[in-house]
Amino acid sequence: MPSPSDRRYTQEHEWVLVEDSIGTVGITDYAQDQLGDVVYVDLPGPGTQVKHMEKFGEIESVKAVSDLFSPVSGEVFEANGALADRPELVNQSPYADGWMIRVRLSDPSQQERLLTAAQYDEFTGQSDN
Repeated sequence: MPSPSDRRYTQEHEWVLVEDSIGTVGITDYAQDQLGDVVYVDLPGPGTQVKHMEKFGEIESVKAVSDLFSPVSGEVFEANGALADRPELVNQSPYADGWMIRVRLSDPSQQERLLTAAQYDEFTGQSDN
């Protein structure tokens, strides 16, 4: 499945969808597939400052615990509370219901340094080439 082209990606398998100066962050379909069944997500609360490519939380699956890295810098104003009771949303809907945090961007230009969908798909070997 090709990655949605309306967002940017990291080589650590996070995505960010920027609308105005708000970035919604999650992990990619490729990442959730590699992790297997997600059983727990540890996310920062509102008011937490996150920094470009620094750890902002953890995700635990039946296979492993992995760090989550923020593709952008800014202040978290919302965490996806539904993941506390239903972490499987990350597996079922990584680009929609399984989003993780929403961030007020401190530097919207940071997204330009991230991978496009085509670049990310090539990086993960998912491109049609």
